[in-house]
Amino acid sequence: MAIELTDELIALEEAAWAEQREGRLTVATAAAVQQAIAAHAAATGQSRYDVEQALKRRVRHPGPDA
Repeated sequence: MAIELTDELIALEEAAWAEQREGRLTVATAAAVQQAIAAHAAATGQSRYDVEQALKRRVRHPGPDA
């Protein structure tokens, strides 16, 4: 089953990933991403782990159609 990701989740992870690559990731940014992942997982009945992995794969390792 494919994990559906919201634009909000993707934007949060993109911001966190940019901060991390620049060496300036804050606890607040990381916490916001984790809270959004947990909320999305709970709302959709999916595993938090699966949502997080799909999100990171989408943002950090986009395929040719992304």
